[in-house]
Amino acid sequence: MAHTPVKFYQTGTFTVGNRLLSAEQRSVQAGAQRNNSLNSGHRACQGCGEALGARYAIDAAMAATNGQLIAANATGCLEVFSTPYPETSWQIPWIHSLFGNTAAVATGIAAAMRVKGRADVRVVAQGGDGGTTDIGFGCLSGMFERNDDVLYICYDNEAYMNTGVQRSSATPPAARTATTMSVGPHPGNVFGQGKYLPQIAMAHEIPYVATATVADLRDLEYKVTKAMGMHGARYIHIFVPCPLGWGAASHDTIRLARLAHESGFFPVFEAERGELTGSSKIRHRVPVEDFLRPQKRFAHLFGPTLDTATIARLQALADRNIRRYQQLDEAA
Repeated sequence: MAHTPVKFYQTGTFTVGNRLLSAEQRSVQAGAQRNNSLNSGHRACQGCGEALGARYAIDAAMAATNGQLIAANATGCLEVFSTPYPETSWQIPWIHSLFGNTAAVATGIAAAMRVKGRADVRVVAQGGDGGTTDIGFGCLSGMFERNDDVLYICYDNEAYMNTGVQRSSATPPAARTATTMSVGPHPGNVFGQGKYLPQIAMAHEIPYVATATVADLRDLEYKVTKAMGMHGARYIHIFVPCPLGWGAASHDTIRLARLAHESGFFPVFEAERGELTGSSKIRHRVPVEDFLRPQKRFAHLFGPTLDTATIARLQALADRNIRRYQQLDEAA
């Protein structure tokens, strides 16, 4: 069944009380029966988008599988803040892999469950953008090529945050990191490098590819639930702002995720077998500058003089995303 977004009619708010929704429309997070897969007590930074994304995604996967879920987790922020030995905040069977072999470990778990005759037990692999787009890229491509029965979730905060905010291949152009400093005639990360993994996943023509943000909980839960209803290789790429690495206020995490979508900076869509099948339409289109300004990693674009040329190049990339992934409702 196609996803039907809940419409919010209140002026100036994106929230709605549960009493206004029927039980089947309420999110997993709104229910007292949610699993709390990533429980309290972890050591994530205040406002951590990755902690929100992981809780939302894994709780939805648990609900979709009646609690029959195993997760493999790459080294990175999510692993470090959630499992400081000998403690853990995970309330599911959870395995820590190396930085680069999460997809392979998850494939092994799925194979073991198949041999044991446990078709009811499903497998999720998860990692950050560094462990996914860089170090784990080979294992992930192999998982896609073999069509292994694993859902891989990438929590994209656009740099190696755990080791000091170094550039990854998911770092956007012009962004300041510890290895792409805001110095020289073209400060920040260079244009034309990196890779966009959702599109690479689509090129493998696997059963399901989707992107989501922590700003749209129901869309995220819908896509995880849909993915868990399929078999074969599936990939979901979740946009998770990082207050520390981005130099943003902790209370702006959801706002930045929403602005990333509404500006076209991060397209939100889904695809099956390499074909685009749906996209989350932009409700209130904003210039990309609105997304860039609240972040210190782009501060060099706004002072002492406005770098209009670089902002225009970033706007052009956002406009291309909007066209390529059909983010505007032309009929409306």
